Amino acid sequence: MAKQRIIETQEGIQDKLIVEIFDDFARIMRDKGWNNADTFIKAGITKGSVLEIGPGPGYVGLEWLKKFPDTVLTGCEISREMIRLAEKNARDYGFEKRAAYVEGNCMEMPFPDESFDAVFSNGSLHEWEDPIKVFNEIDRVLKPQGLFCITDMRRDVNPLIKWLIYFSTRPKEIRPGFLTSFHAAYTPDEMKQLLGKSKLNNAGVGKEFFGLCISGKKAVS
Repeated sequence: MAKQRIIETQEGIQDKLIVEIFDDFARIMRDKGWNNADTFIKAGITKGSVLEIGPGPGYVGLEWLKKFPDTVLTGCEISREMIRLAEKNARDYGFEKRAAYVEGNCMEMPFPDESFDAVFSNGSLHEWEDPIKVFNEIDRVLKPQGLFCITDMRRDVNPLIKWLIYFSTRPKEIRPGFLTSFHAAYTPDEMKQLLGKSKLNNAGVGKEFFGLCISGKKAVS
């Protein structure tokens, strides 16, 4: 049985030095192919105007953009320091005209209704203050029949896998943050209960090697 969930943070990573360390970590994850961009593609997110919630330094969305030249990406990020870094990384990719980052809280996103063809997020779910509100916001900003896919770690993973990931995490400075994120993560059963109270109650919840994947399509009214 998974231990009780412990809230980590609801404000994102704001400290400039920690942001730079996290960028090193995210770049290593990208280079290993462990950033879940392929999961979003398998969920059918391959075209149009797409929203990424909690992009951090941006590598997940930027890797996704590389595969689909006719797409555009908007990131909703709570940390101003992360936005500065994501904008730099987008320029390095040559995607400054295709990727834009907006400061905002995902519980009240600064976008009109039915703005996006799809929404994805990787690794930020455990930080959401009220996931039900965020799920309802995702439903609001999606166009009819729009797709969504949310991935994160899960707290009920085998402890051996947990510690294997911990000791393989680089740089080492990120390891304490890994543990606090792990303890704040949800189990699939917890997610099913929360989704059932939201407008995304038709979503599927699947287990992955170290995480969970929530995906589906906006229901027709």
